[in-house]
Amino acid sequence: MTMSRKCVPFTPFEGEMAKATVAIVTAGGVHLKEQEGFNIADELGDLTYRVIAPDVDSSELMVTHHHYDHTDADSDINVVFPIDVLRDLQAEGFIKDIARKHVGYMGYTMQLKAMYEGTAHEIANEIDKGSRADVVVLTGG
Repeated sequence: MTMSRKCVPFTPFEGEMAKATVAIVTAGGVHLKEQEGFNIADELGDLTYRVIAPDVDSSELMVTHHHYDHTDADSDINVVFPIDVLRDLQAEGFIKDIARKHVGYMGYTMQLKAMYEGTAHEIANEIDKGSRADVVVLTGG
């Protein structure tokens, strides 16, 4: 059985950013230090994700990923999870609010069908349920 990789059409946000609530979804392997890290030993990749609260202190975040050099993210998590940047944009009035939840996952996987049909939908549903996001910033690792 082959899997179709249909492209998601580019959908620009047509609202006003000053009235928008923004969420972050990162494939950079970001999670809270107190949360279980992603399974980097599994050569097929880890299909799980971690929910991150909006009031998280960026110093409590870390990266567990072994398929990119995250040295810069280790020094400043905002490189892949720009939560402090969103706070600055909110304080400046550029955005209205920060979403009630964000998601981190490890983007590397050899299980493309499971990611496409399962985890990706779960992440989208997680953001859709209760985050109140109008806009999602997607970052890679």
